[in-house]
Amino acid sequence: MTDHPIDPTAAGRRYEDKSVLVTGAASGIGRATALRIGAEGGKVWCADLNAEGAETAAKEIEAAGGTAKASAFDITDVPASATLVGAVVAEWGALHVLCNIAGVGGMAHFPEESPERFDLMMAVNARGPYVLTQAALPHLLEVGGTVVNLASTAGVIGQAYCSAYCASKHALVGITRSLAIEFGRKGLNVNAVCPGGVNTPILGAFMPPEGASMSLVSRAFLDQKMQEPESVAAMVAYLGSDEAYYVNGATFSIDGGTTAG
Repeated sequence: MTDHPIDPTAAGRRYEDKSVLVTGAASGIGRATALRIGAEGGKVWCADLNAEGAETAAKEIEAAGGTAKASAFDITDVPASATLVGAVVAEWGALHVLCNIAGVGGMAHFPEESPERFDLMMAVNARGPYVLTQAALPHLLEVGGTVVNLASTAGVIGQAYCSAYCASKHALVGITRSLAIEFGRKGLNVNAVCPGGVNTPILGAFMPPEGASMSLVSRAFLDQKMQEPESVAAMVAYLGSDEAYYVNGATFSIDGGTTAG
């Protein structure tokens, strides 16, 4: 008999009695994830650089009968990570799931990509989740918790004109796999979701640079249709739930088949 029984009748309330921290919760996949987990009974802390957007997401969860808090959070501010985790634990007594969803992107010809923007992408997309997970780790280990990192198809394959973005998302996938191995026997699961094109505000950052080869750009999209953020949020919610108790160190592509071969 498994130590992690799954009750199919409870699938709609998988987060009862669980506290969840979601970064990037003001919009896009982060917002959709916060709302999804809130609808499933989780206590959701919505964190985002956009404090007003995070507060709006939290109020929407509460309006639907859920429990939520919100705060401004700059994921590039290293000391702020410990402060944020401390606030969540002080409010709800524990942290069960960390969803690292905040991110930035952009496209450029490689010779024209600036060191400053490279550093920003690494700080937001890789170092930020790394430091926040460090801050959350003792609390997650205490409850046998879960980390879900939002990577990208750019964390699995190369994409033209996205050298800095690919570097940051490959780094996040590497962090995911490393932590899964290091802490898997201690009860922590760490996984990554790797979406392709998603209809979110970050799309505006992915305009091909002048003179780009559209045949190279199109290689990143087997299916030209964009998915909605709720599609990705459903996978994040699954990975953070007890149903995914045996999933660890995995990268889940949701990309219409782009990375299939």
